[in-house]
This record gives sequence, structure tokens and C-alpha cells, in this order.
Amino acid sequence: MKSDTKRGIWRMVHAERAALTDDLARLDPGQWDAPSLCEGWTVRDVAAHLVDAARTTRIGFVAGLVRARFDFDRQNARGVERERGASPQETLERLRRVASRTTTPPAPLDTRLVEEVVHGEDIRRAVGLVRSYPQEAVVRALRLQARTPASFGGAKELMARVRLTATDADLSIGEGPDVTGPALSLLLAVSGRRAALDELGGPGLPVLAATS
Repeated sequence: MKSDTKRGIWRMVHAERAALTDDLARLDPGQWDAPSLCEGWTVRDVAAHLVDAARTTRIGFVAGLVRARFDFDRQNARGVERERGASPQETLERLRRVASRTTTPPAPLDTRLVEEVVHGEDIRRAVGLVRSYPQEAVVRALRLQARTPASFGGAKELMARVRLTATDADLSIGEGPDVTGPALSLLLAVSGRRAALDELGGPGLPVLAATS
């Protein structure tokens, strides 16, 4: 990946972290405990996960995975527990301190955009907040999810059964009956967020819904 592209991706990642920090600062204590779109996690849990993700290095990821006996869910749960802190304000301060980091696990850099956009919506939709995300960030995240196997949280196999067509971006991916809608809604749906299905249409929607 060219250095200019990498710098551009990190700028988008940092902008999303800063925007989410600003939004979280507006929440009252009860909202931090609201169930997020990420099943089993509260808003605060998702924020703690984003702290853990921002701190993760390539070596640290591998070491943590070994300690978790190669169980991704266990590894993520440990990261949330480690980074929650004693209060929502401590979680928020930790997120603020890692906002400009450029460390990453051994994965494509666009995974950082998937983390920030999808988990950003996990939080915002749970508490009634709305963000207009940069189209490039959403499109890059969606393209990555479309080529990432389901075993790693993506939708590569699904792309042989449906075609995703964004109504607000120049993007069409996959083969089969169309699923149409905003790129953000498509991204959320292929990332397992059923809340976005009502924002989509097309003959391929039942196939997508069956996998979300």
C-alpha cells in the first residue's frame, strides 16, 4: 500500500475516533449502559473494545490470541474487561488518549475503518445519535468486508450469492440478485447488524437477511 494511501486511511480513522469521543462525551450515565447493536455488549463495552483495538500491535495481537487459546471472542472479552476502567469517564478518557495511535493487528489497514465505522454505529444507533460518515471511509470498509471470509467477520462467501449495490455511491459488489440501499446500511448488514436490514431492498435481501 502506498504511503499516501496509508496516511489518508489513518486520517480517516483518527477523524472517526475524535468524532466518537465527542459524541460519547454527551452521554448521560444511563446511556453508557444501553445495549449496543453489537450483541452482548453495552455502549461502554464497545467503547472499551475500541480502546483495546487502538492499542493493539501486531505482536500483541498474536500473543493475546495465544493466551486466549485462539478464541477471538475470548480475546475480545478480555480486552473489554481490561480497558473499561472504573467509570464511563475513565473509559472515555482512555479512548481520547488512544485516538491518534497508528498501531494495528496483522490485518489489512482498512480493518481500522471497519472497526471505527461499524462500532461507531453500534454505539450511536443505541443512543439515538446520527453521524454523516465520509463516503470513502464507508466504501473502503464495505469493500474490505466483501473480500474478508466469514470466519474473520466478513462476507466473502455471501458475495457469490448476492450483489450489493449502493444507492449513494458508485459501488456494486458480488454476483446474484441485488440488495440495494445506502452504503452504510449495506456495511452494517454484512457485518451482522440486523438493525440495518429495514433500510435495504431488492430481491437478494432475503438471502442477506438469512446470514445476518
